[in-house]
Amino acid sequence: VQLQASGGGSVQAGASLRLSCAAASEQTFSTYTMAWFRQAPGKERAFVAAVTRNSNGGKTFYTDSIKGRFTMSRDNAKNTVVLQMNSLQSEDTAVYFCAAGRPILSNVRNPAGHYYWGEGTQVTVSS
Repeated sequence: VQLQASGGGSVQAGASLRLSCAAASEQTFSTYTMAWFRQAPGKERAFVAAVTRNSNGGKTFYTDSIKGRFTMSRDNAKNTVVLQMNSLQSEDTAVYFCAAGRPILSNVRNPAGHYYWGEGTQVTVSS
C-alpha cells in the first residue's frame, strides 16, 4: 500500500489544518485500519488518531491530548483519510505520518501494528 500524505504547513496557534492521506490504486483500502502518528523533534513517534477497518466497525480512536480538537474520517470510495485539526497548539508541532495496517483493536495505538507508512508532512504551530 502506497500512502501519500498532504496538507501540512505553518500556522498560528488557534488555526486549523486539514491533513489528507491517499492510498494509491488500493482496492482493499477498506480492509485496513488507518492511523495518524506524529513525531516531534527529539521524541518518539506517537499515536494521534485512527479509524478501524470495516470489519472492526470503523471505530475511531484518539489520543487524549487532541480529543475535541481533531477529527479523523475515512472515505473508502476515494481511498482517503482526513485529519481535521482545529484549535492547533504549539505542542502539536511535529511531522505527521499516516499509516495502514490490520492491528487488533488493542494494538491500534502501537506503531508496530501498522505495516505501511507514508512520508511525513510537517505541521508547525507558532504561538
